[in-house]
Order: sequence, then structure tokens, then C-alpha cells
Amino acid sequence: MSAVFLGVRHHSPACARLVERTVAELRPAQVLIEGPAEMNGRLDELLLGHELPIAVFSHYRDGQRAATSWAPLCDYSPEWVALRAGRAAGAQVRFIDLPAWHPAFAERTNRYADAEARYAEATERLCRRFAVDSSDALWDRLFEVEPDRGLAERLDAYFALVRGDAEADAGDRARESYMAAWVRAAVEAAGDRPVLVITGGFHQPALRALTASGVRDGTDGAGWERGADGWPVVPAPPDDAMAGSFLVPYSFRKLDAFAGYQSGMPSPGYYQQVWEAGPEAAADGLLRVVVERLRARKYPVSTSDLIAARSLAEGLTALRGHPSPARIDVLDGLAGALITDDLDRPLPWTGRGTLTAGAHPAVVEMVAACGGDRTGRLHPRTPAPPLVHDVAAQLAGLALDGGPEATYRLDLTDATDLERSRVLHRLRVLGVPGQVRTAGPTHGVDPVFTERWEAQSVLGREAALVEAGAYGATLAEAAAVALTERTRSGTARADGAAGALFDAVLCGTGGISEQLLEELSSCVRELQAAGPLGEILATALGLWRHDRVFGMARGPLLAAVIDGATDQLLWLLEGARGSSGVDFPRLRAVVAVRDAVLHAPELLSVTREVAAGIARRIAEDPQAPIDVRGAAFGLARSLGRVPGALGASGDPARVVRTVARAGADALGDWLAGLFALARDEVTGAVGSDDGHGADGAAESLIDVLDGLVSALSDEEFLSGLPALRQAFTFFPPRERDRIAARLLERRGVRGSSRSLLRTTADPLLIARARALEESVSRLLARYELDATP
Repeated sequence: MSAVFLGVRHHSPACARLVERTVAELRPAQVLIEGPAEMNGRLDELLLGHELPIAVFSHYRDGQRAATSWAPLCDYSPEWVALRAGRAAGAQVRFIDLPAWHPAFAERTNRYADAEARYAEATERLCRRFAVDSSDALWDRLFEVEPDRGLAERLDAYFALVRGDAEADAGDRARESYMAAWVRAAVEAAGDRPVLVITGGFHQPALRALTASGVRDGTDGAGWERGADGWPVVPAPPDDAMAGSFLVPYSFRKLDAFAGYQSGMPSPGYYQQVWEAGPEAAADGLLRVVVERLRARKYPVSTSDLIAARSLAEGLTALRGHPSPARIDVLDGLAGALITDDLDRPLPWTGRGTLTAGAHPAVVEMVAACGGDRTGRLHPRTPAPPLVHDVAAQLAGLALDGGPEATYRLDLTDATDLERSRVLHRLRVLGVPGQVRTAGPTHGVDPVFTERWEAQSVLGREAALVEAGAYGATLAEAAAVALTERTRSGTARADGAAGALFDAVLCGTGGISEQLLEELSSCVRELQAAGPLGEILATALGLWRHDRVFGMARGPLLAAVIDGATDQLLWLLEGARGSSGVDFPRLRAVVAVRDAVLHAPELLSVTREVAAGIARRIAEDPQAPIDVRGAAFGLARSLGRVPGALGASGDPARVVRTVARAGADALGDWLAGLFALARDEVTGAVGSDDGHGADGAAESLIDVLDGLVSALSDEEFLSGLPALRQAFTFFPPRERDRIAARLLERRGVRGSSRSLLRTTADPLLIARARALEESVSRLLARYELDATP
């Protein structure tokens, strides 16, 4: 007897009812289901008595590729109903799809991600034909609210139409070839009894054609080996790869298209009610829940509003010719009754995608009510990956299993507390909820030696632990692998590598693998932004020099990072180009380079002499950003013990006067760069390299700057004042007092320096007021209105 094919839409109550009815009527010998074939030996595990939704979580990792995917199941998933009803009818039930690690699933995190994007053209034509806004509304119109009579035929016609316009990709062709091999084997094994095949509707036409043709190698020419039992062999991952599948709790939120889910029906909470009680009861329930949610949030909803919403929903149901209320009938009725404002965007159920920020409060509550808040729960006897057991043992051994209200205060100088901190940080890095750090060191040289961890919601903890098991069998191994992948990612290369480095430190040296070391070293040599790279260098250098808590001082991880970051930063700084303005993160990067050259020269492949030469070239480059030129000048002076490091351009007074010709703005930006590296140049003798000016007398840079600023016109001073003030923010209060005292001394004024530093108003405001007064005076004089009465 031949196979009977049922094409379904994932998570559709109508399709689930059809599957249940077909199994009861057909009494098949075999029920074949689109699902991971590697789970066939563990179907009893699926049927332990879990509270749905749950999902089969699969992971794969080798030297080149890492992948994870989920195959979610809820009460009204046709695949779940087929599994349960098939077992109850005495049929042999099998999953027939490729394992999730297979390249056919590359870039796909959801096994049941429909091919709707590939048959969008066909569904758009049908939407126009039936005057609906979206494919979800179209599906409801054709299947969910229509009588079950003739449902199978309508589904066949629908999927034949949409598949006829779509081109399957290589991954789908491989999957369909493999599933067809299972169908042929099942037909041979069943003899005269029927075989029922339940797959996504996109695959149904191809499977029917492949099975009928009798071609064993599929359309891509690849054959599938049969085992001794006559069934297709389940492909095994490569020997050097780690792969596995485990059950995890799932949630309606993860199933909801409005939260980003890719497959099947949206609004899982609503369709759960459709499955349990029918569309009329689901519509009544949605109206009631939306009103309750809005009233709980103090949004005004009267009884008349509820009556109006119900009346509008009933009217739309009749107007659209629906025999029962559809989801959009209820939502449109609620929107019409409760929203009186003009909306700046379409209602979210007219399309697909996540709910955007700024949505109307009533719309937010409607979407939330449709989504539901159900979270699944696994049976206690469900097998778990080794990581789950390792975490439980570590938490118990370190007294970290104090329950959902536990708060921990840890002394990082205590060996036991340090280990407890590392365990909590490893869980944080893996994204496992339960504890959040509210206080503690924020970078490598932060003089904080205590941490505080407070309880947070543990919702999703069980699933997060199972999913984290994809990274390794122990907590230390899993955290190291997670950090390695994070370092390898594009986001980390942009601005997160410093965080990844410090997280590696917080997780402990035992969690730092050679692969993580290589990734961090490679990462810093490829970063193209000086600011983030400087942050990495400063963090690593501080830990390498000063750390006595985390055990990272003089460590090989930090040595490799410091060398790579310093070398890359010098290259980036010499090639920097830009306009005026001060880039503070970039200046901090130059400071980090200075500290590395001065305090860790044994780690660097670049010598002090080479670094000084690069700094001199940048300082003399007219194309370099002005703040970087000032910082490079300061860097060269910091390395001034190198003979010839500055050459003829080493006279600060001469350089300052040259820079000042470009304007007060440019001078302020240049000084910001200088002061970031060499503040002592202001109060010290800074004439030519021997410490004297051309006349042989000691000359302070403050004297040079005072003369230049005093010579500015009022307009030039007012224009350059913000940049000049910004430059002097690098000085702490005591050094500002010394500068102010020097200025008073130059003018022969006796008094406290605080009179210059603490004005009655913002100095910039005072300068602007003076400029305004002078402008008014000039205007009065022009019209001879300035005579004193």
C-alpha cells in the first residue's frame, strides 16, 4: 500500500486536528514525522509526561563551525500530535529528517522555520485574492476558521500552489531526498498497511514526487545508505566534532512571531485556546484578558468599551465571511474600540516581525495577551547533559545553592570566596539566570576586592543550563568555549574584546584555554578602532603589572595580548587621519601604549627606540589629527631618554607657537593630546632639549601659553575657549592651583589662586557676556548713542 502524505503548517490547530483524525481513521503501520532522526532511539524520552511547550535542542561544534538549533513542540503542533496519536494507535513512529548538525541546516536555528519567504509571491497573490493583509490572516481565512470538511484537499491545493512558485535550496533538496528514502523504506516494511507521512507543507509535493519516481538518490544525486535493519542510516557527525541533542523547556514567548520566532503560527497563547476550546471561546477569552491586562496597568477601559470591542469583532467576522471569529477579527475589533489616537505605524498583526518600540499601550497588551506566558516543564527523569550535573555539584559544594532569595557577599582575597566568584561569573558568561552581580571590580586595576551578588528571576534557568551544555561537559570548559566564540564574533572585534578579556580573568585561569589565548591575540591584531584597542591594552597591562587577586599577574595570556595590542595601536595611530576635535578614547589608547613601552618592554616586539621614532613621525605629520599630534609629541618626550627622539622639533615652545598659528581651537586640541600624555610639561622647564630657551633662561610652557592666549583678540579667545578649557581638564585640582599661582606670579598679583579657579559663573558664559557687552558698545558708538548723561 502506498504512503499517505499530509502537508501541514507547524503549530497549526487545524492541521493538528487533521493529523489526529487521520491517524484514527487510517490506523497506519508507520507514522513518519518531520523531525531529527537521531532522536528515534529516544522517543520514550519525548513521551515521559512533560508539560509543553518543550523543544529538542541540538548542538554541533568542530574546528570550523559551531551550530545550535531547536525543534519546538507544543500541544497543538501537528508533529507532537502525530507522535502521541501514532503511539496510541499502535503504529511505529519515526522521525525522518536529517540531524540538526548536518550542513543542510547551515545558518538555520529553527528546524521548523518555514519556507514562507521563498513562496511569498504566491501567498501575496492569494492575499490580494481574499483581501487580507498578511499570510497569517490568509491562513486563518482558509483553514483555521473554516469547517474541517475538505481540509486535507484544501491543504494539498494550497501547498501545491505555493511550492510551484518556489525554488528549493540545496539544503531543502538534501533533506527531501533523505526523507524520501525513509518513506520508501517504510512502504516496503509496511506491506499492505498504510504509511502516514507528516511534514511541512512546503516539502509535501517534492516528497510525493520523489517517492513516486522510485529514484533512490534524490534530485541532488546523493544516495542514502541503509542499515542492516533496512532503514536509512542516520548520518553521524565527524569524529573530531562534538554534537548532541537534549530536551529543553520552551515558552510561548519563544514561539511567538511577535518576539522574533521564524516558523508556523503566531500568537501561541491564542491558538492554544483555539486548540482546547475552539475559535469562539478563544475570541471571548482574548477580549477578556486584554481588558484585564489594560486595567491592571491603569489604562482606562470601560464596560462600554468592552461591549463595543465585542460588537466590532462580531461585525468584522460577519463582514469578512468568516464562519467563526478569526484572530484578526478580535484584534481589529479591540483596536477599533480602544484606540482613539492616530497611529504612526501599521498594526503589527497586518504583517510579521517583532513588535517595535513605541507601540501603543493597547497594542502592546493585545500582542502580549495573544502570546501568552506559558513555560514548559520537563519530567524529572529527563536526561540532561553532563554540564547540568557538574553545575549542581559545584553549587552545592561551594554553598551557592541557597535558593531564589539568596544574596552573596564575597571577599576576593579569600580563596574560597574567589572560587565562588569564578563559578558565578562562569554561569553569567553562559547566560544562565539566577544571580546578578551588583557590586565588584569593573576592570583589571579597579582597587575593589569584594563582590555582591543578588538573586534574580530563575525563569528559563533549566533550559539555559541544557543549552549551555553545548559548550562543554564542565562549567570551566563551557565558559572558556563560550568566551572563545564571543571573542571570535564580529561584535567582540568591534568593541567587546576588552570585556571578553576581563570576563576571562573573572572566570579564572582554569577556564582560559589555549584556543581562547589564540583568539584574543588574533583579535587585537585585527581591530581597526584605536579606542577599543586601547581599552584592551590598558586592561591587560594593568592586570599583568598589578593583579594579586585573580592570579593573572605576569600571565602568558596577558603578555600575548599586550604585545599584539601595542603593535597594532602604533600602526593605527601612525595611519590616523581626521579633522579637528578631540577623540578621548584614542588619547587613552596612546597613554596605554606609553605605559606598555615604559613598564613592559620585555613583552613587546617593538623596541623603545622604534616607538619613539613612530611618535616623532606622527608629531611632525601635518595630515595627522591635531590631538594625536599633541599626544605623539607627549609620547616622544616620555620616551625622551632615547637619543634623537625629538630632533629639531623637540622644543615645546617652538612647537606650541607653530600650532597656535592655526588658531586657538587647534591649539586647544593639540594641548589636550599633550596633556593626556605629559602634564608635567606645563609646570616644568620646557625650553629646548637642554631645558632652556633661546636666550638661555628657563622657560615654562605655561609662560609660552600665557603669552599666546593674552595676544588673542576677543573673538579668537571666545572661539578657542571651549577647546582650551577642555585641554586643562586633564589636570587634577592641585595641579590647577599651581598653574593659577604661576599666572598670578607672572602678573605680580598677590592673592589666592582660587580666585582664578572658582569664578561666580561659568567662565565661558562670562566670556560670552563680555563679548556681547563689547558688541553692544560698538553698536552704540556707531550711532553716537554712547554719551554718558
